[in-house]
Amino acid sequence: MKEQNFIKGRGAQENVHNRFSKNHHELRDDFLNYLQKENEPIRNSPTTFIETFPKTIINKVTSPDVGMQYSLNPYQGCEHGCVYCYARNSHEYWGYGAGLDFESKILVKKNAPELLEKKLKSKKWETYPISLSGNTDCYQPIEKKLQITRQLLKVFLKYRHPVGIITKNALIQRDIDILSDLARDNLVSVFLSITSLSEETRRILEPRTASIKKRLETLEKLNNLGIPTSVMMAPIIPSINSHEIISLAKEVSERGAKSLGYTVVRLNGAIGQIFIKWLENTLPDRKDKILHQIRECHDGHLNETEFGKRMKGSGKIAEQIHQMFKIAKQKYFPIKNNTLLNCDLHEAYKDNQLKLF
Repeated sequence: MKEQNFIKGRGAQENVHNRFSKNHHELRDDFLNYLQKENEPIRNSPTTFIETFPKTIINKVTSPDVGMQYSLNPYQGCEHGCVYCYARNSHEYWGYGAGLDFESKILVKKNAPELLEKKLKSKKWETYPISLSGNTDCYQPIEKKLQITRQLLKVFLKYRHPVGIITKNALIQRDIDILSDLARDNLVSVFLSITSLSEETRRILEPRTASIKKRLETLEKLNNLGIPTSVMMAPIIPSINSHEIISLAKEVSERGAKSLGYTVVRLNGAIGQIFIKWLENTLPDRKDKILHQIRECHDGHLNETEFGKRMKGSGKIAEQIHQMFKIAKQKYFPIKNNTLLNCDLHEAYKDNQLKLF
């Protein structure tokens, strides 16, 4: 790794131009270059948190290959800084960049619990599981202080409503008391994102996430307490973590994971530029090989937009990944274990409330 060029604690190694903005600022990169020439230490800009006041909080998911129908994101932007994150592009719609802005300018929706409660009380709401973190991680570092996700879980419990959670942060253990209550009525399922068993890979790929050790401990603890928890190995990146499919499947199955899923990396929008810069600063000797193999998975491109194809890729390398994953599931997850959450309790709640009028 080119440590002298690597911005520690961040995934993106530069800010990139917001395609919706007419102005293009180059100041930050020039400043970093100046510091490097002068042998001055590079100090990251501090993370700033910006409070927003949305009118709605539940998003209808229209993509047919995502696996969720509704999502809820208490935060926009994510300090975890995963360099491959598909959500980076969404930060541009808020007027920020998909690079360093995405992980250093976090939008906070403090009124999310009130908006959720209003929605769940509505007689027009048709009960269906809502996924926390459909875009950015609901347990990213600031959640430890603000506890918005914990308040949201209390609302789900109050109204007996099913909720799914996607995270790569061990902070979820803080809320085991609420999760256990939800799990008793089959109202919750958790997906932990674990992309590698290598702490070195985790450190440069997902710089501000929980360690691999902590995630594995979290997986085991949640499942032992009866909170159904599965694992997403997403994304699989050729020549970075693609060789770990079998070993990771074995490890998480022994920790009690209910199922294992995966996606193949795709570098959509501004993420291609961000990822290439990251490779130059972290894995320069493998840059060309990795990019070539990613393109092999997407018909010569870094990205694929076709539904049903974009998540799994195509071509020989993608097929190798698919076959390896198929072998891993046959060996370590021979029994399909899809958690279907209970929607009946919330429907019963709504019926009882209507009887009061």
